[in-house]
Amino acid sequence: MTHSHTPLPWSQPGWFEAAEGWIRGEAARLGITLTGPIEQPHVRPWSTVLRAPTDDGLLYMKATAPVLAHETALTQALSRWRPDCMPEILAANLDRGWLLMRDSGVSLRSLLTTEGQIRRWREILMIYAEMQIEMSDRRGELLALGALDRRLSVLPSKFERLLTHVDALCLDHEDGLSADEYTRLKALIPNYAQMCEQLARYPIPETLHHDDFHDGNIFVRDGRYTFADWGESCVAHPFFTLVVTLRSVAYSLDLMDDDPALTQLRDAYLDPWRRYASWDDLRSAFVLASRVGMVNRALTWYRVVSHLEEPYRSEQADAVPGWLHEFLTAVMGDW
Repeated sequence: MTHSHTPLPWSQPGWFEAAEGWIRGEAARLGITLTGPIEQPHVRPWSTVLRAPTDDGLLYMKATAPVLAHETALTQALSRWRPDCMPEILAANLDRGWLLMRDSGVSLRSLLTTEGQIRRWREILMIYAEMQIEMSDRRGELLALGALDRRLSVLPSKFERLLTHVDALCLDHEDGLSADEYTRLKALIPNYAQMCEQLARYPIPETLHHDDFHDGNIFVRDGRYTFADWGESCVAHPFFTLVVTLRSVAYSLDLMDDDPALTQLRDAYLDPWRRYASWDDLRSAFVLASRVGMVNRALTWYRVVSHLEEPYRSEQADAVPGWLHEFLTAVMGDW
């Protein structure tokens, strides 16, 4: 990986004080008074969150690493376009990648009861699919805001380029790809291009795709769902979303891959897309998208991991080869 590794902003002296000053200033502008100290409950290699108690409820500030800095402007736009299911943004500093938001409630993950979760997920996936359908008219705007370009027309060249970054594949390391797997992946480059072309033939519009849509990024408050954490989002085939979502549901609720509940959720998500294609075509496109989308997920991880400093880089190094291994296993299983 040849990217530069600039230190994370929040690891720099004076950063917290500057962020705290910004929160206080924006709150004052809005007529909101802080009622306690500002805390930093959440620090990751790609973002951090500050929490401020006020006389108007909790406020949260999110700061994003430079590699995902488009999240700020994108989330601000999404909150205008779909205020029903997006974070409520009070202020933004686009230059610094800062967002100030109202409390969106508790994470879906914290409400973990299997029966209730499946019902909630059905509702969530239908809202999310309708949102994607609406956003398909805004592809140009989304790309202009910095959403990653993962359209089917560009994915084959991105896949081919990813395979040239051999150090990211951890060849012959315990959590990496074997030399044989690497050879097989390179041989699959033409097949991957064919898969993208085949998927593009279905009349399903490319649109906003979250790429990390799981129960830790969905919040519940007063019966309302909020879809958060848009830093890895792309303009892509919409069905890529379920690559992560269905795995996350299976993991969280301890379901087998063939559990009927997962099929129900797939169909709840696909149902709004019936205005574009038949059930048979939607299900066929879903299977194809679940393969193609694994490479998309590897590309997203490469973008994030290649900008990380140590020790975070080594901690996440298995993600890129892991998704490529999944893709190889799935495609080989088809033949």
